[in-house]
Amino acid sequence: MSIESFVIVGLTREGRKFRPSDWADRLCGIMSAFGAEKRMRYSPYVRPGCTLGGEKCVVVDKRLHELEPLAYNFLVNFAKDNDLQVDPLADEQG
Repeated sequence: MSIESFVIVGLTREGRKFRPSDWADRLCGIMSAFGAEKRMRYSPYVRPGCTLGGEKCVVVDKRLHELEPLAYNFLVNFAKDNDLQVDPLADEQG
């Protein structure tokens, strides 16, 4: 398996909209933690709210694999198990 940053798009490979409609927030919520101000914070490595062609997406940073390989693999398998579209992201570090 190649380790790369990627976007999980809220569409199946057949083009059907993935449900429930708040799936991206729920998925990122699994990877969130409480900060010092006792508020839930999304991980900087798993972010919701991006749109690609108007669809909800989740951006997964490859650095997550270095910190939590099981979490990274969970996200890869979530997309695969739900037959979701996945788009690789260019490496921003050159």
